[in-house]
Amino acid sequence: MTLTVLASLAAAGFFVAFMHAILPTHWLPFVLVGREQGWTAGKTLGVAALASIGHVAFTVLIGAVVVAVGMAAAPELDQYFKWLVAGLLVALGVFCLTRQAHRHPDAPKRYFSDRAAVAGLVLLLTLSPCEAYFGVYTTAIKHGWPAFALLSLVLLTATVSAMLLFTGLTLAGARFIRLDALQERESTILGWALILMAAVVVIFDL
Repeated sequence: MTLTVLASLAAAGFFVAFMHAILPTHWLPFVLVGREQGWTAGKTLGVAALASIGHVAFTVLIGAVVVAVGMAAAPELDQYFKWLVAGLLVALGVFCLTRQAHRHPDAPKRYFSDRAAVAGLVLLLTLSPCEAYFGVYTTAIKHGWPAFALLSLVLLTATVSAMLLFTGLTLAGARFIRLDALQERESTILGWALILMAAVVVIFDL
């Protein structure tokens, strides 16, 4: 696996993960619940970090299954493999383009205890994996577990940094942040990004 391939995979993975994680559904609930519970900024950020790690861990777990199955089938499908990966990326991209955009998060209900609040927020995000990233993981099949590890590290870095950045900015009073238009276009942006990745896989035989 060359440095160029590594850089290409990492850049594509970071873009998809970061774009997904900056949506209000990934940080606004922490701000709202934190204010409702009277948490400090540090505690709110800590809960957001914990939830982001759970979110990534669940995505990585499912991604490992995708890569393992793909690697098992790769020897028999070697000459067609880049087309299969590209096809999966295009299919996922089309799915993203046609699905309904995420709804705006409703104001959270009052929780009875901090423990329940933390558990609710962490489970809410953990059990909602970044499905768009599964397409990114398919590009690691040809390059094995080192590529999978790289993409997982990129996913962790992009997700945690985006969630903490926007949670922190909102807590600091940065009300100039307006991501409504971006949220409405999330599926479109991710869809075209995945289709572009499919073209790169075919052209450069990644």
